[in-house]
Amino acid sequence: MSYDYGKFNWFELVTAEVERAKAFYPETLPWKAKDAEMPGFDYTLLMHGETSVAGLTKPQQEGVPSHWLSYVSVEDVDATAKKVVKHGGKLLADAFDVPTVGRMQPITDPEGAALVLFHAAEGEPPATEGPGSWHWNELWANDPEKLLAFYEGVLGWTNDSMEMPNGTYFVLKNGDAMRGGLMKKPTAEIPSMWLQYVTVENADDAVARAERNGAKKLGELMDVPGVGRFGMFSDPTGAVLGVITPAS
Repeated sequence: MSYDYGKFNWFELVTAEVERAKAFYPETLPWKAKDAEMPGFDYTLLMHGETSVAGLTKPQQEGVPSHWLSYVSVEDVDATAKKVVKHGGKLLADAFDVPTVGRMQPITDPEGAALVLFHAAEGEPPATEGPGSWHWNELWANDPEKLLAFYEGVLGWTNDSMEMPNGTYFVLKNGDAMRGGLMKKPTAEIPSMWLQYVTVENADDAVARAERNGAKKLGELMDVPGVGRFGMFSDPTGAVLGVITPAS
């Protein structure tokens, strides 16, 4: 078994409308849906070929809006949870174990953006490449600079900064391994959140396909030299997702 601590290693759509999501995503992205046998609750896997890349599940409480949730690999879930509290974050529930899967702890950072601390029982889930694979995770925050200390203290992430047209962008890292990005959110109305990006062959086509399948396009697609072309949509359940065609 091998581990890459600090890496995002699982993704989950939490929605009360699981059946609607099961219809939307295989029609929009190169995924297929497969029901999983999980003890005590229903769970659907989204498959990239023969590899599972994400899950669909209902929220534990009524009234929780649909959202994508990122899991991050940690060596010790309980010890890392204590760091979350020490550095100003919150624990959303008690840590729990899922047999053969691993131990998990849902948290929020000091601004309320949610993550799950995850130690997989059998090492990191297999990675995929190409269209349908996860490409990037980006945190939209009120005060990015203040969150740098939180994530360094909890996950050991350091950062490189670069100036972009809309402000400073921070690349979060473990050593030379890039983990994600951190930026000031575009408008105050948007809650602090992690935004996930999926690789697609053509970002314009993917967003247009999402719209045909009942999603809402969010803003205009953009090009960033050396990064790629990307766009965002709100799926028919209300969860926000990004797609990107990486630069060659």
